[in-house]
Amino acid sequence: MEGFFAGLQFWHWWILAALLAAIEALLPGMFFIWFGTAAAIVGLIVLRYPGIGWEAQVILFAALAAVSVLVGRSFLHRKPDETDDPALNRRAERYIGRQFTLESAIVNGRGIIRVDDSVWRASGPELAAGRRVKVVGVEGSILKVEAAEEG
Repeated sequence: MEGFFAGLQFWHWWILAALLAAIEALLPGMFFIWFGTAAAIVGLIVLRYPGIGWEAQVILFAALAAVSVLVGRSFLHRKPDETDDPALNRRAERYIGRQFTLESAIVNGRGIIRVDDSVWRASGPELAAGRRVKVVGVEGSILKVEAAEEG
């Protein structure tokens, strides 16, 4: 195994970078790309300075991988992806502003409403079953409702 490491060349690092990028393409998460970036940078450094020993290359890779993960994650947190549908994976928030019919009366602040082909727990003022309500907010998996205007 040491013989393999002793013969590390720049192109080994670039192959590793390509493999890590391919893994990133197959798996979600934006994680392997940072390791791939570190491997590509190590490849560039080894190309420029071919006399670097394999121990230094591995240490350099580990350091660059840690730095690239930290920098990449902080960059992604500062600049989140903009989307035309911010509630895409927050199903309950998609119901805000819509009107539905109470399946069971709201008693002591809790009831059930029919939403399309499912039922949801609801919270709001005391209202009778069959009454139209409007969703005004979400609290976990409970839809906050108020009486919808008649007419």
